[in-house]
Amino acid sequence: MRRLSRLFTAFIAAAFCVQSAAAQSILRDAETEALLRDMARPLVVAAGLDPANVDVVLVNDSSINAFVVAGQAVYIHSGLINSADSANQVQGVIAHELGHITGGHAISGESAAKEANGISILSLLLGVAAAAAGGGEAAMGVIMAGQQAAMGKYLAFSRAQESSADAAGAQYLSKAGITGKGSVEFFKKLANQAYRAGYSQKELGDFLSTHPLESDRIATLSDSYSKDPAWTKPSDPELEARFQRIRAKLYGYLAKPQQTLQNYPVTDNGVPARYARAYAWHKEAYIDKAMAETDALLKQAPNDPYFLELKGQILLESGKPSEALADLRRATDLTQNQPLIATTFGHALVATEDPKNLAEAQRVLKAAVARDRENPYAWYQLGVVYAANGDLPRAQLASAEQQVMTLRFPEALRNAEAAESSLPRGSADWLRAQDIAMQARAAIERKGKRR
Repeated sequence: MRRLSRLFTAFIAAAFCVQSAAAQSILRDAETEALLRDMARPLVVAAGLDPANVDVVLVNDSSINAFVVAGQAVYIHSGLINSADSANQVQGVIAHELGHITGGHAISGESAAKEANGISILSLLLGVAAAAAGGGEAAMGVIMAGQQAAMGKYLAFSRAQESSADAAGAQYLSKAGITGKGSVEFFKKLANQAYRAGYSQKELGDFLSTHPLESDRIATLSDSYSKDPAWTKPSDPELEARFQRIRAKLYGYLAKPQQTLQNYPVTDNGVPARYARAYAWHKEAYIDKAMAETDALLKQAPNDPYFLELKGQILLESGKPSEALADLRRATDLTQNQPLIATTFGHALVATEDPKNLAEAQRVLKAAVARDRENPYAWYQLGVVYAANGDLPRAQLASAEQQVMTLRFPEALRNAEAAESSLPRGSADWLRAQDIAMQARAAIERKGKRR
């Protein structure tokens, strides 16, 4: 539990939390996840899928990419969000990835997260980030070796599959009544980046022969989209405004503070700029400046739960958990106990070190994990509460939940077995401890066989 605590306290910026998954990290943020769900929902319905079963997940990776894995999940790199100009452009990406899901193109794997099974969104994404950083030679190295060692070997999908996903994506956008302009704009943007970096797909030889050439792809999509009745329909202005907020928020969280202040200067008093600067100032420990930006946001929208969440977490991470409680409680109430926000509220209650707050913390955190079991930090905080209350078996079970999610199987096995030995036989918690122990043993055994 102490190790996970150190992992999460390393990420001090407000609102976001990071969930490690092997070589990559998943970025969790309530506001971002809500926006991605709303952007994807009409496309998911158009694809004939159940929105309750399709996840859009944000990956902490600066490269411009997206992929799908076995199941119904679309993974979008943070670099893609940063490079996109609009929500409509990202919707084009999501539509394409849904085409891969409905086409059955995703690779099945024993551990998709660990092995990074997936497919790239666009052939011309490969190497662009490296080219920008290190020139054409670096780009070619990335292209030949794969964009990432963990991903490269799994990204060789056929030209037919890419074309099929393009066509399906166009169909889903049309059926949802969403313009395809953003999709074409994003392809052109990426193609221009590739050209500026000094290469085109035609020059890359057989390596990319399984993918459509970018010029052909753009021409085909432009022709298809321009004939669609939705072509001239403007993108949803509310989604676009939310996207600009999220894009700035993500940039402020991930970029160096100096870069954030250059891109969002203090002369810009718009909501996205204030959002980004609040993160930058907080990361630099200029708490007064961070609070000034947050207070300005709240002056414009006093009941915005995400602004309240931001203020509460800045206070919490500045060593003022008691002062954070009112804002985080309000944010939790306004979002009807959104699990990620509730977890932060539970953390603040625990951090006050006031025994009177433990009962509320336990109630809030139990509700959070009931709605979102895939949040190791919530399990960590709940384990702290159980331990403080002297309930060691449930503290061990909470630790096991957290450890199995972070692939720490030996520790998960030890804690699950210890919890199982002390919990009431046949109870729900006892059965869950058994399940975790079995899962951990199987994972340890598989790892041993691979050696």
